[in-house]
Amino acid sequence: MKKAYRIKKNEDFQKVFKHGESFANRQLVLYYLKKSDQNHFRIGLSVSKKIGPAVVRNQVKRYLRQAFHELEDQIHPHYDYVVIARKPTNQMNFHETKRSLTHVLSRSKLLNKKK
Repeated sequence: MKKAYRIKKNEDFQKVFKHGESFANRQLVLYYLKKSDQNHFRIGLSVSKKIGPAVVRNQVKRYLRQAFHELEDQIHPHYDYVVIARKPTNQMNFHETKRSLTHVLSRSKLLNKKK
């Protein structure tokens, strides 16, 4: 994932939390904030130590990044997204993670239909 597509600074995370909206399912919490001044979306990932050891946390982050990458052309641009992984994500494979992310994005009306 390109640097321009990532949220790294704490102040950017806090803006999305405070001023954005959220939607959740059992596995993921999605916060999103419209940013008209940018031409693409940015994502921030939060995977806590409750999920498991570093190997598992990094795997969950890799799965989420890859799912965003595969859904890139369907996701609405001009938004900042912050995804928080919940406990069940440590048991999920890539396809389950992608399905869960797709569910959260579509329920929050941030996913275009397939072309």
